[in-house]
Amino acid sequence: MARLEEPVNIEETVIRINRCTTVTKGGKSMSFSALVVVGDKRGSVGIGFGKAREVPNAVNKAVKEAKKQMVKIPLKGDTIPHEAWGRYKAANVYLRPACSGTGIKAGASARAVIEYAGIKNILTKCYGKRNPLNVAKATLMGLKALRTKEEVGELRGVKIE
Repeated sequence: MARLEEPVNIEETVIRINRCTTVTKGGKSMSFSALVVVGDKRGSVGIGFGKAREVPNAVNKAVKEAKKQMVKIPLKGDTIPHEAWGRYKAANVYLRPACSGTGIKAGASARAVIEYAGIKNILTKCYGKRNPLNVAKATLMGLKALRTKEEVGELRGVKIE
């Protein structure tokens, strides 16, 4: 999964904005964190997490990080080539290809990652913890684990025709 050099036609969406408060001797200090997904809807997707004193700054930091961490996902038509598991901390996401017309069957954070990757038909199930950040990262881990037939054949030393 190679990192993209120059992203073009990138779309972004905010999955979650969280307000954090730190209590200090001088009083309460507020900050915000943002979880953002970016993608070109043609097989490239990235997740970013940014923190700042104000929401727009947190979102901008998250978008910048997400663009740096974009990865290319192998697609088979408008679905994924095979089943996959994504694990991140206590969140486990099961990804399964679906036939045309099924749509995206997924929870909120997994749906955002899948939509911005350009997948149109997929079935997912989330096991374990359902923290939006961990579910989004687990979904991305599952998508990174995907391989095409040609890649698997090359790894095994078999020629695919």
